[in-house]
Amino acid sequence: MLIKSLLFLLVLTGTCSLTYAQQVTVKGAVYKRISSERISGVAVTNLRTKVFVMSDGLGGFAINAIPGDTLEFTRKDYTPQKQAASTYGMVVYMQPEMQLNEVRIVGQTKKQEMSDVMNTYRSKGLYFDGKPPVTTFLPIGGSPLTGFYELFGKDAKNLKRFARYQKQEIEATEVDKRYNKPFIMRITGETDTAKVQQFMNFYRPTFEDLKTWADYDLIQHTKTQWEYFQKNGGKDRLQKLY
Repeated sequence: MLIKSLLFLLVLTGTCSLTYAQQVTVKGAVYKRISSERISGVAVTNLRTKVFVMSDGLGGFAINAIPGDTLEFTRKDYTPQKQAASTYGMVVYMQPEMQLNEVRIVGQTKKQEMSDVMNTYRSKGLYFDGKPPVTTFLPIGGSPLTGFYELFGKDAKNLKRFARYQKQEIEATEVDKRYNKPFIMRITGETDTAKVQQFMNFYRPTFEDLKTWADYDLIQHTKTQWEYFQKNGGKDRLQKLY
């Protein structure tokens, strides 16, 4: 019975001590990091009790806590800060978050850009990409001047050159979609990107090749060429093995 009474007293004493400790008012002030500027409107939360207060206009705060409780300080545009409660006047510094201005990027694909150039030429009266049909030279159903302009005009010559360039670029882009480093590395298991690039420089299928090859055909041809490349040591230009 005596033991039970002693235990009861110990528990009661501990409870009273805890209750008393919870009544401690922790005071402090919140500052902007590396400055003397105080921050108002900071939410100060005791993570143990979930009780929170707001810092006043001078950045000051007062909250009930047991010394050692973790206090969390949060405010919009600042990085959350955690700090142990102290019976001494607390000084808390908060780091402003980096604010990036919104940047709107409006881009065009290469295909779109080339299409815009072609439209510019057409706005000058070039409608047949420098290759007017025979009917254009006939008085009926066509305009002879338009035909001659498309054949011999300076803009027409530039248009023809650009049309050839456009065709090459579009075809190269289509090849790149199917034949690229990730594809070669996946098929061959090679991780040396320099070696893979060397292989690709030696052997690159044409647009005409890929028009007739299914994925299986491309994989088989790539494996065959890779075996030849490995045996040859990459010293000589690869022959096409068909």
